Amino acid sequence: MPTIRDVASLAGVAPITASRVINHSGYVSDDLRQRVFEAADQLGYVPNTLARSLRSKKSRTLALVLTDITNPFWTTVARGVEDTASDAGFSVFFCNTDELESKQARYLEILAQKRVDGVLLVPTTSDNQPVLYLKQQNIDVVILDRRIPGNNVDIIRCDSEEAAYQLIVRLRKLGHRRIFLLSGPVGVSSADDRVSGYLRGLQDPDQDILPVNILRGEFTLESGYQMTCTALSQNPCPTALFASNNFIAIGALKALQDADVPVPEEMSVVAFDDLPGAIVVDPFLTVAVQPAYEMGRLATLRLIERLSGLHEDQFEEIVLPVQITDRKSTRSIG
Repeated sequence: MPTIRDVASLAGVAPITASRVINHSGYVSDDLRQRVFEAADQLGYVPNTLARSLRSKKSRTLALVLTDITNPFWTTVARGVEDTASDAGFSVFFCNTDELESKQARYLEILAQKRVDGVLLVPTTSDNQPVLYLKQQNIDVVILDRRIPGNNVDIIRCDSEEAAYQLIVRLRKLGHRRIFLLSGPVGVSSADDRVSGYLRGLQDPDQDILPVNILRGEFTLESGYQMTCTALSQNPCPTALFASNNFIAIGALKALQDADVPVPEEMSVVAFDDLPGAIVVDPFLTVAVQPAYEMGRLATLRLIERLSGLHEDQFEEIVLPVQITDRKSTRSIG
């Protein structure tokens, strides 16, 4: 039975390149793509052989350890993981940490006892210890959404810093000068990256430097509500709010509603992460939309490739672009 390495050898490319072409998981030239598919056809290779080539004595189970399964963003990531794993013949355990290091540590301990083949991890902090622990247990791991220090693990994330910057640029073009950031926890890289993008947007050297107003909380509705109440108590009051995720945004909108502050007439609001149509019939928020399903799909492919021995000690950080979707939650001010 031909393997992905056989296809790569015949096509004259690296195994990782052949795998990405076969699985449509990366960007390659048309010439390389054609060579790989021609080699696969000539050898009679089918993608399922990637899963069959796994090392022996494996459980054919993966685990997705994420922070809040109730958030539609993570639900979509999970669907990308499950669909991709299922197509390759794997089952998936789902673990929810609620951003708690203690729960994360306990889940990783249980997963090591269960001898899962690999873990897709959304770390609760930027600490590298969970990766070191899994490697000590001979369990392969891929990090999703967030950065951690070191170069000993694959990371699949989105460009939070640039997307946050673009949201601030939009607000500035509308005339806003008092923009409050409702941020996630200190030490969580996705939250910190959005702070960096916010600061870059305010401190653009080609424009007036605007005052910095950052409130730090959790990625929850309750925290979004509380931070918005704090922002509304300031003098002068903000004219725009930037919510670091969709749950913070929902809490912010509820607080504005309770305070009789209409959006966007008296307050413009932008946010990270969209809400699915099943929840919001009439999309309202201007948002930075992360490719959640694609993140889950690529991370799972990467983990399966690593389980197949394709990468060995070569680790990669893949940064996906974020799309800004303009809607009705902002307006121009004089």
